[in-house]
Amino acid sequence: MYRFFVEPIQVSEEEVLIVGSDVNHIKNVLRFVEGQEISVCDNSGKIFECEIASLTNEEIRCKIQSVEESKSELPIKITLFQGAPKQDKLELIIQKCVELGVYDLVPVSMKRTIVKYDPKKLHKKLSRWQQISESAAKQSKRAIIPELRPMVTFKEMISKLGSYDRIIVPYENADGMEGTRDIFKTIEPGMKVAVIIGPEGGIDDQELVSIEQAGGRAVTLGNRILRTETAGIACLAMISYQIEEA
Repeated sequence: MYRFFVEPIQVSEEEVLIVGSDVNHIKNVLRFVEGQEISVCDNSGKIFECEIASLTNEEIRCKIQSVEESKSELPIKITLFQGAPKQDKLELIIQKCVELGVYDLVPVSMKRTIVKYDPKKLHKKLSRWQQISESAAKQSKRAIIPELRPMVTFKEMISKLGSYDRIIVPYENADGMEGTRDIFKTIEPGMKVAVIIGPEGGIDDQELVSIEQAGGRAVTLGNRILRTETAGIACLAMISYQIEEA
């Protein structure tokens, strides 16, 4: 069943109102008509199974048939702080990490960041990145659309780490996998977890020291050196395996 997202204000006791670009997609691309069923999420974890009641060029009204809590979300909230890579790599990271259950993503300008983003164009890029997140959320049947946060500096990232229960930094010189397993086992439902990935040039030694001073723990993801666009995906998959119940 096709899934669409709305704001909570668009949901009443008996119906859901769909507006914006999804109206054209439902009406003219999918060619849905009255009586067909769709799934709608209000970005809070609830899933509304609906029947289309009416369609116009401006809005679609859907009658709520049932409501349930989503089982597609992880029991923890993972923020990916991604050392800013080239744009095509970042788009891949967003898509795959949304599929794997990330809660939100924050691009970070770090010492070894190769690409310098034009501040004047960042707003437009952020909009495109958010669209990629929404598309991946729909495809993977997420109940929320993970948010793409504005790019921050390394110093700004450090200032945000105090709100997280666990801070994990994949690092090629970290101890063996047993240490990684031990750290992942301490992650419990309800926690906020920060995963910090370096850019193409990797995390600078002094940056690692600063992260560890803020409570971060360096972990290895195996005996191979992973690219920046692979490391976050691998880390999220490992955490998901550890925390998620079938």
